[in-house]
Amino acid sequence: MTASPGETGEEGSEGTATDTAAQAAFSRLPPGLQRLLSRLRSRWPGRIVVASVGSFLRLEMFDRSMTIAAQFFTSVFPILILFTTWASSRESNWLADALSVPEETRSVLEDALQGAGGASFGILGTLIVLASATSLSRALTRAFATIWAIPRPRSNLGSLWRWLSVVLVLSLSIVLARAATKPLDAVPPEGLLPIVAFFVADAAVALFVPWVLLSGAIYPRLLAPGALLFGFLMLAVRPATSAWLPHALEVSADRYGAIGVAFTYLACLYTASLCFLATTLIGKVIATDPGELGQRIRGTQPSVESEAAQS
Repeated sequence: MTASPGETGEEGSEGTATDTAAQAAFSRLPPGLQRLLSRLRSRWPGRIVVASVGSFLRLEMFDRSMTIAAQFFTSVFPILILFTTWASSRESNWLADALSVPEETRSVLEDALQGAGGASFGILGTLIVLASATSLSRALTRAFATIWAIPRPRSNLGSLWRWLSVVLVLSLSIVLARAATKPLDAVPPEGLLPIVAFFVADAAVALFVPWVLLSGAIYPRLLAPGALLFGFLMLAVRPATSAWLPHALEVSADRYGAIGVAFTYLACLYTASLCFLATTLIGKVIATDPGELGQRIRGTQPSVESEAAQS
C-alpha cells in the first residue's frame, strides 16, 4: 500500500515542517497583508494563486528545474544518438533538423555519430547508455514525490521498466512530434491540426510521466489538470522557442562554438522543465483544493490522501 501525502517519511516530514514554517511566516506578516491574503484565500482563484506561489517558492522549483534540465541534456541526447546509430545511418541531417542544430556545429554531431558507430554501441555500450539515462527518471521521481508530498516509490529492479519507459518517451517525443505533424500542415484549416496534435502529445506526456514514475500512487484524474495546463502553456512556449532557438544557436555557435550551443540547449531545456514542474504543481493545487472543482476532480474520493492510500 502506498503511503499517503504527508505521511511519515522523507517527503512527508519535509512537507509537514515546511507547512509549519509557512504558517509561522504568515503570522509574522503585517496585519493588513494577512487580511489581504485571507481574503484571497477565501475565493477559488485566490486560493489557487496563493497556494501555488507559496508551494513554488517553498519547494524550490527554480533549482529543481535546473537539475531536471541538466539531467535531460545528459540523458536524452545520448539516447537520440543511439537511435541514429541503430538505424545504421551516418546521415545526421534528420536529427540535426529536429534539434535545430546550426550549420557551424553540425560537424560536431556528425563526428559524434561516426564515433558512435560500429562496436561502440554494442550490447554493453547500449546498456551503459540506458542505465545512465535513468538518472533523469530518478530526478523527476524525486520532484513529483515532493510536489505531491508522498514518499518516493522504492527503487528496485521492478522500477527499471518505469525509468526506461519515461526516458524513451521523452526522447522520442522530441523527434517524432515534429515529424508526425508535418503531414497535417496542409490539411485544412491550415495550421490547426498540428496545434491540436502538439497539445494532445504534450498533455499525454505530462500525464504519463508522473503517473508511471509514482507507480500509480496518484490517479490520472488528479494529474489531468496539470497535464492540460502544460499542454496549453506549450501552445505559447513552443512557437516562441521555435522562433528563438535557431537564431540563438547560430549566435552561440559563432561566438563560443560547441560549448555555446550546449548552454543554449540547456537554457531551452530549463524553460521546458520549469513549465513542466510549475504546471504539475498548479495542477496538484487545483486537484486538492477544497472547492467544488477540486471535489469534482477527486470524484468519489474526498481527498488526495484517499487516492494515494488505495494505490
